Amino acid sequence: MNFETWEPVYEAVLADMGYDRADDEAARDDLRSLAEASPTLDPAADTFEGETVAVAAPGRGLSAALSVVATADVVVAAGVAADRLLDAGVAPDWVVTDLDGHPDRVADFTQDGLPVVVHAHGDNRDRLAACVPDCDPASVVPTTQAAPVGPVRNYGGFTDGDRAAFFADALGAESLVFPGWDLTDRRVDATKARKLEWAARLLSWLERRRGETFDVLADVRGDLDDSWRP
Repeated sequence: MNFETWEPVYEAVLADMGYDRADDEAARDDLRSLAEASPTLDPAADTFEGETVAVAAPGRGLSAALSVVATADVVVAAGVAADRLLDAGVAPDWVVTDLDGHPDRVADFTQDGLPVVVHAHGDNRDRLAACVPDCDPASVVPTTQAAPVGPVRNYGGFTDGDRAAFFADALGAESLVFPGWDLTDRRVDATKARKLEWAARLLSWLERRRGETFDVLADVRGDLDDSWRP
């Protein structure tokens, strides 16, 4: 994702959610300092070329969608979907996470050779400081939603789930499938509901950019607000 393309979208997210860009930049700089201690992983742009990538989310339907996971060429787990897959005996190939919900396991993932895309944002500086030093840097891809600096990349996306999709897109995925997603989950609080709305909007933007139709948007596509688009 070219940051000049992403930046107006990022600014729309910040404005709607009420987040401070300076906080994201401070977290990014923390992660940069941690990442520069040893070389981190910088995956090639063709890593997923020609492959179907399952972008797995930790929704209630994940256990019922393990067949979708099993038939994909690559599995990119969003957040604690990685834990749920591993607990079910299914190993993801990549993890994309802001460390919420499982910081105690992420370092172990990297030490076991499971590559983890570790994301910095304004609300997780404490988790970065606690977790990243214990990670194997050779299995860490540091990311930000602000401007990229040094080894810290920006592939696009806002929540773990849609960032995982943008990551797969950036690495050349042929097609994307979405096991375990629930964009209309009524159990979440108001903030999480707004994040899910943004995840849907960003996935809609991504599917148009890719010329692909994502089944995960079937129930929400007609209700999406496109006024934020640059």
